[in-house]
Amino acid sequence: MKVSELGEFGLIELVAEIAAPTQTRKTPAGRNLIIGIGDDAAAWRGDAGVQLVTVDSFIQDVHFSLDITPWWEVGWKALAVNLSDIAAMGGLPRYAVVSLALPDDTEVSDVLALYQGMTGLAQEFGVAIVGGDTSRSPQVALNITVLGIIQNHAENMLTRSGAKVGDKVAVTGHLGAASAGWEMLAKKLHFDAGTNARLKEAFLHPHPRIAEGKLLLECGVKAAIDVSDGLVSDLGHICRASRLGARIDVDAVPVDPAVRTGFGEKALELALSGGEDYELLFTGDAGVIDRITQTAECPVTVIGDMVADAENRVALADREGNPFKLPSGGWEHFRQR
Repeated sequence: MKVSELGEFGLIELVAEIAAPTQTRKTPAGRNLIIGIGDDAAAWRGDAGVQLVTVDSFIQDVHFSLDITPWWEVGWKALAVNLSDIAAMGGLPRYAVVSLALPDDTEVSDVLALYQGMTGLAQEFGVAIVGGDTSRSPQVALNITVLGIIQNHAENMLTRSGAKVGDKVAVTGHLGAASAGWEMLAKKLHFDAGTNARLKEAFLHPHPRIAEGKLLLECGVKAAIDVSDGLVSDLGHICRASRLGARIDVDAVPVDPAVRTGFGEKALELALSGGEDYELLFTGDAGVIDRITQTAECPVTVIGDMVADAENRVALADREGNPFKLPSGGWEHFRQR
C-alpha cells in the first residue's frame, strides 16, 4: 500500500502505534509525559536541571541514499545523530518530535520500518517520541528535534568553548569505520566477513555515547564535541570556540582495526576526516583523563594537546614531529569540494 492510498491521518495512526512503547511510564520521560502523539502539541512536566534542545535534518541524497541505507536504518540513524548531540553536552535525552516528508508513492511498510528503527533506538535510551508532522515531498526528508536534560550539575555542561591551554585531547572508541562502511557499500567493495560486518554495522547503526557523555561531565571535563563531520573538522570547532589551537599525534589516533584491514594506507585519512563515527572528542587535564580512562566502558585514547594559537589551527604530526598533510578536512554543507 502507498501512503497516498492510506492518507496522512491513517499514517499518523500507524506511526502512533509504533511509537507508543517509547511513552511507557517505566522511564522518566514517560512518567512526566502528559500528552503525546495526537494533539496539537505534546506536553510534559519539566525535569529539574538544565534543559537541552537540538535539531538535525536527514535528507535523502544529501545525508543518506536508499540504495545503501534501508528504511529501518534511516530511522535509527536519523535519531542517533540527535542523541549524539545531547551526549556531547553531557545530557540525557528525554523527548523527540519528528517531521517527516515523503513522496506520495512511498510504501506504507517502508515508513513503518523507518519508525521501527527510530523506536528501537529511542527505547534503548528511554526517549519518548511524542509528536511531529507529516507532509508530501519529492524526496524523503526528516527533521528531528530532541529535548534533553542535565541533572544535578547546576549549570555545568560540556561545551565547545571550555578547553584550556595544556589540556589533553582525547577521544572515545575507534575512528574511521563509519566512513569506511559508506565507501564499502557505495562502491560495492568486499573484504573478509568480519571486516564487512564491522564496517556495515558502524555505518548503519551508530551508537550515541550517552553514558560516556554523562561520565565526562561527572569527571570534570569542560569541552567536548561529537565526531560527526570528522575528527580534524570537529576539533577545529573546539579550537575556534575556545580560541586555542591543537596538536595531534596522528600515530596515536585510534583507527578502527577493520578500517586498516580494508583500506590500508587510506585508513588514517578516513579516521581523521571521514566523519559519522559519533564518538566523543574532548579535552581535560591529565588527572581528569586518567579517571575517565579507568571508569569508561569503552576505550579512551589521548591523541594530543591544546596549545595557544591565535589562528586556532589543528596541527597534525607523527611521533617524530613530521607534519602530516590531510587531503580533505571533513564534511561541511554548501562547501564546494
